[in-house]
Amino acid sequence: MQEALNVLGEPLEACSFDPLTGFFRDGCCQTNEQDHGTHVVCARMTEEFLTFSAERGNDLITPRPEWRFPGLKPGDRWCLCATRWREAMLAGLAPPVILAATHQKVLIYATLEELKAHEYKVQPRG
Repeated sequence: MQEALNVLGEPLEACSFDPLTGFFRDGCCQTNEQDHGTHVVCARMTEEFLTFSAERGNDLITPRPEWRFPGLKPGDRWCLCATRWREAMLAGLAPPVILAATHQKVLIYATLEELKAHEYKVQPRG
């Protein structure tokens, strides 16, 4: 199996281990042909996005232990479906993206420029 690459053409970095994310629940936004949702966008959750997603029938807030899903809160990192992220972007509600942990397959759904425009930037402490 070849190494997964991120949108920058580099080795894919982990998105989150707490909460444990990814289609394979391995912390990474990896994908394969069984991942019909294409969970490849590593994003930092916002209140606005979580509300937006719930209003569209995908409640990411409520824990679902039977699916090993802890429920998300603002600030959590999560591997999102590429089409949901794009839908949120077009609505002006896209959560920030961690480029190094976002799988290159998202480039079928969004341009690198669109992703960079929504890049999560760590705020300097001070």
